Amino acid sequence: MPRRVGIGLLFATLVAASACQSAASFTAQDRAAITSVLEEQRAAWNRGDLEAYMAGYERSPALVFTSGGAIRRGWEATLKRYRARYGGDAASMGRLTFEVIDVRPLGADGAVVLGRWALTETPQAGRGVFSVVFERTADGWRVVHDHTSATPGDAE
Repeated sequence: MPRRVGIGLLFATLVAASACQSAASFTAQDRAAITSVLEEQRAAWNRGDLEAYMAGYERSPALVFTSGGAIRRGWEATLKRYRARYGGDAASMGRLTFEVIDVRPLGADGAVVLGRWALTETPQAGRGVFSVVFERTADGWRVVHDHTSATPGDAE
């Protein structure tokens, strides 16, 4: 009987320790994955591939995109806005650069990224700041909320 109690206590201890170890945390690999999504978006934009650029966003009606004083909801509405403003090829989209200033974790499965953007070589050229909220999804890290603003006097 004492042996069964000992085995039971050992099992309970292992289960409790395993639960503590499996608690997820935001890691350096998560930070790298998020910055990689932004880099993939930048590269896609610069080759005029709007569909690949949009792959960094959550493909959901819950996506929130704000710019120019307007709030848009949904992946499709965001894509439509980009197409209307920038077209869909490298010549009309111009050259995009990002400067990531900060990646701030929001628990294990979220983060806010603060940065600057600049768009050149297009009539819609401009620059400004952005804050995007990333969430860990089944498809990897995706932007679920994007707030982009232009520096006064620049296009947005």
